[in-house]
Amino acid sequence: MLMRDPYAVLGVHRDAGQEEIKAAWRVLAKAVHPDQNQDDPFASIRFTEAGRAYELLRDPERRSRYDRAHRNAEVRREMELRRMEQMRRQQSARKAQAEGAPQSGPESAEDMVSRIFGAGANKQQTTAQAAPASAAASGERQTAAKAPPSPAEPADTPAARRATAAADIISGIIRRIRGSRPVIDKAPDLACDLVVTVEDMLKQAKMTLEVNGESLRVPLVAGTTDGTVIRLKEQGHRIQDLKRGDAVVTVRVAPGPFRVDGNDLRTCLPVTIENAVLGCETTVLGPDGEDLPVTVPAWSSSDQVICLEGHGLTDADGQRGNLLVEIRLLLWERPDDKMIDLMRSLREGLYL
Repeated sequence: MLMRDPYAVLGVHRDAGQEEIKAAWRVLAKAVHPDQNQDDPFASIRFTEAGRAYELLRDPERRSRYDRAHRNAEVRREMELRRMEQMRRQQSARKAQAEGAPQSGPESAEDMVSRIFGAGANKQQTTAQAAPASAAASGERQTAAKAPPSPAEPADTPAARRATAAADIISGIIRRIRGSRPVIDKAPDLACDLVVTVEDMLKQAKMTLEVNGESLRVPLVAGTTDGTVIRLKEQGHRIQDLKRGDAVVTVRVAPGPFRVDGNDLRTCLPVTIENAVLGCETTVLGPDGEDLPVTVPAWSSSDQVICLEGHGLTDADGQRGNLLVEIRLLLWERPDDKMIDLMRSLREGLYL
């Protein structure tokens, strides 16, 4: 389950300070605590969501990573919108040009490259260099005409034709830069992110990632964790006359009840003040879906960690990490006069 924007969950601005975030979390946690909303079946979900949002924003490093990822996502979204708008304008221009001059054929990739580089770009090469290049290009065209179509080529769809045209343009630019010499090289790698859940990693599932109209199968092998980079050979960018690049997939764990720390998992356990002082026996939901028994020691403070061994992620050797349970101290929803008097006597040195 993906987490909503933590700032929106807590109701604070993105430039809010730690004290403001902490105060907002306390107010929200009291308001949505399951003990105070027993008739609401979604109270525990809202309470967990508030705790996850606070855990993210209270940690400066995690908050910085989230803010940076949010900004990058906004930039990518804006670039995608601009790209789509540019494609729409280009399609409109081509349509208008076709309607105005129906007898003229579409501009080839080589003509477009010549127009970009200028009509006099070819004059910079000597006659001795131009002749071998022309022969090589002629040989390439003859080979391409004789070669049978590859069964792995994409279907003749508008998206496939646009991708082929873009590849021809890039190939033409590369040939111009290299002096029209046919050089065997590799296309750039395709970098992308794959968002998974803790359950996906525990099951070592085979995920499907849609990129540029193609489906990539990404296996989550043992040892996969947040930030793991998986390289898929020859499943990246396609460029004419170049070897296909690789797909470089970075695994990102979606926000949820568990935070990934290497092969360990972290989760929060809300504890009332009386149970924190006196200690108690309780349970916490484990990553496999079962309730795990937890012993809260007497006089436990907030942020104290209880380690449950063997309930984390599986490492490359087949061993599971630990589940780290972090105690979160909560006050009651309504003030208690006896507790207030006790705290006042402890702070001011009074004895009742």
